[in-house]
Amino acid sequence: MVEYIHYLRKIIGDLMLKYFLVLLISMVPVIELRGAIPYSQAMGLPILSSYIIALIGNLIPVPFVYFLAKKILIWGEHKRYIGKFCKKILLKGHKAGEKILKKSGKRGILIALAIFIGIPFPGTGAYTGILAASILDIDFKTSLLAAILGLILSGIIMATISLNIF
Repeated sequence: MVEYIHYLRKIIGDLMLKYFLVLLISMVPVIELRGAIPYSQAMGLPILSSYIIALIGNLIPVPFVYFLAKKILIWGEHKRYIGKFCKKILLKGHKAGEKILKKSGKRGILIALAIFIGIPFPGTGAYTGILAASILDIDFKTSLLAAILGLILSGIIMATISLNIF
């Protein structure tokens, strides 16, 4: 693995490798943008460009999660080895979605979903928010806009925290 990273450094250079890692880290479930921005600051990258790259990286999986995750989880729900896991994820997504709907009602779903995605707490974020939106059949346009707004909020919070730490 270390040899591979050294090889990449030679090809694309140190700076581009760091930005590429920010992009990849922001695409990882649970870590997402909330981990990518502090990483970028620990590596000494400029905050604005890191913020934009982390935002883009966190948005890349959104359509895939929205359109595929629910179908895969429903398919796997009745499978022998993965059934319990799939049921657990579906239940978690449904509970998160119901909680958002209960607090916001149908009209406030965009803002509520954006806040859910944007507040950097464990169990929140783009993956969970978009999965919940998919499970509750909230339209893709609304879900995507909520993800963008939520990630902008989350990025601002994480950038502020990171700048004060690093």
